[in-house]
Amino acid sequence: MTIDRRTIIGASLALAATAAPLPLRASTSRSSFPKNFLWGAATSGHQIEGNNINSDAWVLENVKPTVYSEPSGDAANSFELWPQDLDLVKALGFNCYRFSLEWPRIEPEQGHFSLAMLDHYKAIVDGCRKRGLTPFVTFNHYTTPRWFAARGGWTQPDAADLFARFCDRAARHLAAGIGYAATLNEPNLLRVVRNGLSAAQFAGFKAILDKMSEAAAHSVGSQRFVAGNTINVDDIDAFNKNLIAGHKAGRAAIKAARSDLPVGVTLAIPDDQPVGPNSIRDQVRARTYGAWLEAVRGDDFLGVQNYERVFWDAKGKAEGHPTGDRNAAGEGVYPDSLANSVRYAHSVAKIPIIVTEHGVNSEDDAVRARLIPAALAELKKAIDDGIPVKGYLHWSLLDNFEWIFGYKYRYGLIAFDRSTFKRSPKPSASVLGGIARRNAIR
Repeated sequence: MTIDRRTIIGASLALAATAAPLPLRASTSRSSFPKNFLWGAATSGHQIEGNNINSDAWVLENVKPTVYSEPSGDAANSFELWPQDLDLVKALGFNCYRFSLEWPRIEPEQGHFSLAMLDHYKAIVDGCRKRGLTPFVTFNHYTTPRWFAARGGWTQPDAADLFARFCDRAARHLAAGIGYAATLNEPNLLRVVRNGLSAAQFAGFKAILDKMSEAAAHSVGSQRFVAGNTINVDDIDAFNKNLIAGHKAGRAAIKAARSDLPVGVTLAIPDDQPVGPNSIRDQVRARTYGAWLEAVRGDDFLGVQNYERVFWDAKGKAEGHPTGDRNAAGEGVYPDSLANSVRYAHSVAKIPIIVTEHGVNSEDDAVRARLIPAALAELKKAIDDGIPVKGYLHWSLLDNFEWIFGYKYRYGLIAFDRSTFKRSPKPSASVLGGIARRNAIR
C-alpha cells in the first residue's frame, strides 16, 4: 500500500488475548456464515518483520531524496516475535492468518537461495498448523530483492521467469503445509493509484519519485532502479503485462510443487460508483481490472482488497459527500463498499472470492469496531445471493509500517509499542474475534 489505502471491552480484551481460546461455536441463526469460512487477519513481511535490508523498499527508505517519511527499521520485530503474533491470532478466535514470504530474504542475491530463510517461513507455516490456523501465504507482497529492482524489476521481459524460479524454490520447501497461496499482492495497484491522480498531480509526484529512483540506482551501482510497488513507470501496459505473466508463471510453479494447493492472486478493487449521466465508471473498471479479471479465470480463488469508494462522473473522479464515519484522510467510510466490490469482481471473474484485505486507517478504533460488523452484514447479503465468498481476512493484524507514510497510519487490530514491541489488542479485535467464534455477526 503505497497510499492511504486509497488513501466496555478494555481490560476484558487484554484477558481474551492471553487466556486459552474458547472453542469455536457454529451458529444456527440465519446470520451464519458458510461452514469452514476463513476468519482472520493479514500482514506483510516488510511491514512487520523489520530489517529487510536486501529489499528494494529498504533502499528507497534510506536514500536521499526519498518520499518515505521514515525508514522501516525494526518494524514490529515480527521476524523474531512471530510466535507471539500467532498466539494472538489464535487467542482472538481466528482460524486463519495471512502473511507473506520475503523474496529479498529468500533470494538475497540472484540465484542464491537461503535455506535458513526458507526454514524461517516453514516454521511460521508449521506454527500456524500447530495452533489450528490455516496459513494463507502471499509469495510476493510488493517488495522485491534489490538485485531484481537494480536490473529494472518488473519492466524486464525475463521478470516473470525470475519470479517463477523463486516461486518454484519456495513452494518446494513450503507448499505441503500451506492452506492457500497468492502469487502477488495488488499487482494492479499502479492503475488504481493513477486513477486517483490528475495529470498535474501525477506529473509532480512522478518527478519526485524519479529523483528517488535515480538516487537508489546510484546507491546500488545500476543504471535503473524499479521497485515492486512503484507507480512512476512510463509504460503501464508493459508493466502490467509482465505482472500478469509473472502471476501465471508463479501459479504454475506453485501448482507443480503441489497440484491441490489453492492458488490465486489479490487485487485492489475500490467500490467504483457512477455519478450522473455518461459516467466513465465502466471505462475506468475495464482499464483498471479488465485484464486481471480475465487472467484469473483459471485460478482457484480471487483475493479482493477493498478500503474505499470512488465516484466517477462524465469527466473523471468526482467528490463524495459522506455523512457517517471518516478515515484519517477525511474520506468517507462506507460499510457496503466491500460487498459491492466483491459482487463486481465475481460477476467478471466467475471464481470463488476471499476477502484478503479490508479495513480502515483510523486512530479512533471505534470507527473500526463499527465498520467490521456493518461491512460483514453487507458481505453476508452477497453470500446469501449466491456469491461464493470463502473468507474474510482483516487488514491488518498489527499497526505497521505503512510504506511512504511510515508509522503514522493505523490499520491494526493490535497496537504495538515501538520501543518494547509489546502488543496491545484493541476493542475492534474482540469485535471481529467474537464474530469469528460464532461464525455469525450476532
